[in-house]
This record gives sequence, C-alpha cells and structure tokens, in this order.
Amino acid sequence: MKFDKEILHHSHPHHKLKIEYTETPFSCDGCMEAGIGLKYKCEECEFDLHKVCAMAPPVITHHFYKKCEFRFYTTPPGPVARICDACGRDALGFIYHCKKCGFDLHPCCASLPQVLDDGERGLHLCMKLSSSCHRCGRKGLGWCYRSECKSYNLHVSCAKELLVESWQAMYLNVDKNKVREMQTRIPSLGRALDNHHYRKGKVKKCCQIAGGAVRVVVSAILGDPTAIIAAVVGGFMSK
Repeated sequence: MKFDKEILHHSHPHHKLKIEYTETPFSCDGCMEAGIGLKYKCEECEFDLHKVCAMAPPVITHHFYKKCEFRFYTTPPGPVARICDACGRDALGFIYHCKKCGFDLHPCCASLPQVLDDGERGLHLCMKLSSSCHRCGRKGLGWCYRSECKSYNLHVSCAKELLVESWQAMYLNVDKNKVREMQTRIPSLGRALDNHHYRKGKVKKCCQIAGGAVRVVVSAILGDPTAIIAAVVGGFMSK
C-alpha cells in the first residue's frame, strides 16, 4: 500500500508530519489511543498520529451498521460524552460518528480487518460472542475476534486492556517492586486457555493458537496489522 512520506495535516497545520516506523508505544494525538509501528510524526512538536488517523477519509460506511454513514470529527460531537461502539472506550479525540443512529467508532477500530490470519487459521471480527471471551469470561455484545473453530474468543476491549497492562508494566516510571506487582497481574492468555480446556477435559489443540492470535488482534487494534508488529506485541504480551 502506497502512502505519502510527508504530509501537512489539518489537525497540526504549522509543521509537516513525516512517516516513521517505531517499535516503541506511542499515544496518538488524534484519537488519543495507543499506537505502534507506522505513524506520522512532527519532529518539532512531538506530535504523533496513527497512519490510519492521518489518512482518515471524511466519510465511511461499515458492514456492521448498514444504515449508517459515519462522518469524521476531530473532536467528539455534541455535549454528551461519547464511547466507541467497537471497543467500549471513551472517545476523546478523532472519531467517526453517525448522526442518524448515534454510533461512534475510533478510526483504528473502524478499520479493523474482517479477517485476521494468525498463521494457523482465520480470526473473524464479530459484533457479539455466543461463547465466553477468554479474557473476561463474558458473552454477548461487544466487538470481538473469534477463531474459525469457535474455540478462541477475544473482545477488542479486552485486547486493549491486555495491551495497556503490559505497557504499564514495561514503560511506566515506577519502582521495580511496583513493576513486578503489575507484571503478575498481566494474564497469560496461553495459560488461561490451557486451564479452560483442562476444566472441560478437552485436548488443548486450540491453546496453541493463543499466542499468535493475541499478537495479530492487538497489532490490528494498534493500526498496523503486520507480522513484524505482531511479533513485537507478542513480546509485550509474554512479559
């Protein structure tokens, strides 16, 4: 996919933004969500945008909301606080909003692929789960990725929680004891799946997809669903 190496963005009109690749987490100054990989950066102001946020078209549609027309806003419209209907997190910056239906989507959530390849089998984006999410144990509404065998389920919101907890443990300027304490709270998805299957007395074949699955889901949420980014994220998740 081709993209400009340098742009002038309406949200940051004073300086040009240059494309940059980073394996260090950053906070997007557009949508206020986490990012990694390709970003547009202002070298003078430390201003960063997801590639997706920088290139966001003014109007989009989404196959989950066939009657909606989503318009791009640099700040959430209206006096009421808005929440992304994909991940359930607050909309604090760039957002897609359907005025007719009231739905909201972060730009990165709006661009999540319908199918992700974790190297073993496809993970399909769904609006709700009929089986329990392996992170929170809940079913029902909430965007999620589900494996073709329907044995692996992870909410988009839960993937973001995994990411935040991992980064807190690795990057926050806290004392070593606090880091160790936070690291013990980071769930090992592989182990969670393992225990899940032992309780049901099943062969744990689909446990083997957990590592690859969480990598590709989280990397897609970060706005750069590539194998390299997936590997980096996998390192965060295993800490």
